[in-house]
Amino acid sequence: MMEIGRQSHKLGRVVAVTGGQIIVLLGDEIGGGQSAGVVQVGHLVRIATVRSQVYGIISGLSIPMPSPGADGPELKIAEIDLLGEVLDVADGGDGSFRRGISIMPSLDDLVSTADQGDTGIVYARPNQQTVCIGTVHQDQRVKAHVGIDDLLGKHFAVVGTTGAGKSCAVTLILKRILESNPNAHILLLDPHGEYARAFGDQAEHLTAESLNLPHWLFNFEEISEVVFGAEARDLVAELQSLRELILAAKLRFAGAGRDTSWITVDTPVPYRMGDLVQLLDDALGRLENRADRGSYLRIKSRLAALQADRRYAFMFPANLFLVDDLAPLLGRLFRVPVDGRPLAILDLAGMPSEVLNVVVSVLSRMAFDFAFWGDQSVPLLVVCEEAHRYAPKDDNAGFEPTKRALARIAKEGRKYGISLCVVSQRPSELAPSLLSQCNTVFALRMTSHKDQEIIHAAILDASSALMAALPSLGNAEAIAVGEGMPVPMRLRFSDLPPEERPRSGTAPFSARWQADGGSASLLGHIVDCWRQQKRDGGPLERGRQTVG
Repeated sequence: MMEIGRQSHKLGRVVAVTGGQIIVLLGDEIGGGQSAGVVQVGHLVRIATVRSQVYGIISGLSIPMPSPGADGPELKIAEIDLLGEVLDVADGGDGSFRRGISIMPSLDDLVSTADQGDTGIVYARPNQQTVCIGTVHQDQRVKAHVGIDDLLGKHFAVVGTTGAGKSCAVTLILKRILESNPNAHILLLDPHGEYARAFGDQAEHLTAESLNLPHWLFNFEEISEVVFGAEARDLVAELQSLRELILAAKLRFAGAGRDTSWITVDTPVPYRMGDLVQLLDDALGRLENRADRGSYLRIKSRLAALQADRRYAFMFPANLFLVDDLAPLLGRLFRVPVDGRPLAILDLAGMPSEVLNVVVSVLSRMAFDFAFWGDQSVPLLVVCEEAHRYAPKDDNAGFEPTKRALARIAKEGRKYGISLCVVSQRPSELAPSLLSQCNTVFALRMTSHKDQEIIHAAILDASSALMAALPSLGNAEAIAVGEGMPVPMRLRFSDLPPEERPRSGTAPFSARWQADGGSASLLGHIVDCWRQQKRDGGPLERGRQTVG
């Protein structure tokens, strides 16, 4: 039998073996005195067999027949879910841990607590590029490592209730990845403008004011949503007319005498809004049918309204010159070349809420097409913060093409070198096709039963003991399960310095309400920001606290 010469506590002996679980009869001394705290649900234990060391997690503790008196004999039982094993050298083992059990424990095999050496073996990722993101809950001297290729190659999710530390966890994971991979390519979709401060000069910061996402990049379904909104599905005549006009405008910009047979209404080639309006006016001049004329007039009025609305300036720029700048735009979004900034943060807070889902749809579709045609030459990670907002479970709650674009990344992205990180505080409201494709999940504290059920269903790899701890996790604690982790574990994320934390804090109500901080100038500033649809980091931004 393999000897592991490290100090540990003897717990008891195996009295039942059923599938992947064993029952241990604990010794009489367990439960009080010096042994208090030694045996807890979620702790790692070691079972000595004749040819290996088997490891498991305590999933339940009980006293089947408690004694009414303080000194009466009692049976103390521990239920243990098995994780994996370390084989003896004689059986081909090399001292490393592997998942699964080839040699099951037998009755009367001894069970001991796992010490630091055991946890170091079980939670290690030998021969893989890993990053340290925190410490193991059972022994905080043991580092929690995540495998980069397994984490990114098969997608991952960070979920948990608001205030549990999701934003800090995402920031920490990305920072650790960037430390060892300075030439990464990451696009982070930031609905609340939280992450700019956390990454500083490491990131290319994009806002509605600095981003140029021209109208001609939108496919027909997306531009129809922008122009007509939720009414689009009912405006059959208008949609048909708009389709013909956009295709004609694209062909006009491509120029006469060139092969344009490959151009369709969805092909990402430029076209001028001026040409579109002119073609619209020409069609109006030829029309005699009053009903048809009404549909063209509705298109014209809606386009004029969008061009006049400054919130849509990133789609309909005021300059008269149009250039094909798709390559520079892709380079800026997906950091090619990196130029010392491997991360692009797109602040979606300043974009009109009416088209937020459409913008995410365009970016997700572009990311997939970029990876597809790049054929793994530039592996890309797309981070979707608040993913339930633009990929909801309810088919009537969002823009369906957005959900389809993200689902395509989740289902097919691994083949082409594009990875997805899904971040959500309400996994029960998230499209199931996204979460089910995330093979690594970091689940922070969750109090909603519906959310817990979704996570239970998504990560069957975790023991019942770990999942039962979800409602009671502390801030910055998580249950980490999946391909990126050596075994399911409860971990605590490392602390970030205050200046590197995302701006995701709660308003300090009690501090602000101690004094009358309102003034006419503050009201004027709020009104100006409101009207201009711009948050400039003035009084509205001061005094924010950053918490996990």
